[in-house]
Amino acid sequence: MLIAGLFGLLLWCAGAGAQSDPLPSWNDGANKQAIIAFVDAVTTQGGPDYVAPSDRIATFDNDGTLWVEQPMYVQLAFALDRLKALSKQHPEWKDREPFASALEGGVKLLDEFGDKGVLQIVAATHAGMTTKQFDAIVTDWIATARHPETGKLYTSMIYQPMLEVMDYLRANEFKVFIVSGGGIAFMRPWTAATYGVVPENVVGSSIKTQFLLRGGVPIIFRLPEVEFIDDGPGKPVAIQRFIGKQPIAAFGNSDGDLGMLAWTKYGPGKRFVALVHHDDGKREYAYDKESHFGKLDKGLAAAKDHGFPLISMKNDWKRIFPD
Repeated sequence: MLIAGLFGLLLWCAGAGAQSDPLPSWNDGANKQAIIAFVDAVTTQGGPDYVAPSDRIATFDNDGTLWVEQPMYVQLAFALDRLKALSKQHPEWKDREPFASALEGGVKLLDEFGDKGVLQIVAATHAGMTTKQFDAIVTDWIATARHPETGKLYTSMIYQPMLEVMDYLRANEFKVFIVSGGGIAFMRPWTAATYGVVPENVVGSSIKTQFLLRGGVPIIFRLPEVEFIDDGPGKPVAIQRFIGKQPIAAFGNSDGDLGMLAWTKYGPGKRFVALVHHDDGKREYAYDKESHFGKLDKGLAAAKDHGFPLISMKNDWKRIFPD
């Protein structure tokens, strides 16, 4: 009985220890401890760094911060799939740029035509329909679309350690937002099921829309014109426009996130910002300065100059994906 009792006590202690770790997929180290220390500081009532729950705003980039962005952005893969499906109705595309290059692949499109070419493809594949129709197209696609190299669903190639950070913040009365250069209408149909982030907490790039009455039925129609690009300096503007409060925590992974991180870091009171560094070529991808997608060049210097952490996938994370 004594031995059985001691054994049961040990199991209970082990279970309690596991439950007390809010970030179990993180290796013990400076970055994990910094996140926990920050949350403790801003949630301790009476403490010098206490922040009221109404002001606990945390923002996360999506591509490369919450899910995989190689060998191309997931939304670009969606646009290329849409382009191929629509090309049967547009045989002229095979001889017209940037459509001809896009039909050969996303990297060639970027090499030849850059962001301008991508925007033309987005305009052709994301517009000319109602918002409800686009929601349905995205929902159907994301349910079955698979990564070209792993064969896994894109929604399974999300970063478990970052899911834990979001859950940890929500458990401590933070409001968690996605602030991404990706399309807001592309993300909203699936972020709640994938990340627990409801549609109204998603901020992103957008094309213009128009309210119309068709046969007496009100619709919102998507137009082939860019309205707003939520990247770089656009991110702080979007945060102010759509959230209305300065975040106290922000996470990104590329130079396009530096505006959001600066806007967050240099507000009053306790702050936490970090960049995810893709340095694990065995379990995911290793890239930074030379990448077409998620380029991290200025951010490496900014992390050093401004004293915010680089989260190493290789060294900080025990595992990368939920499975």
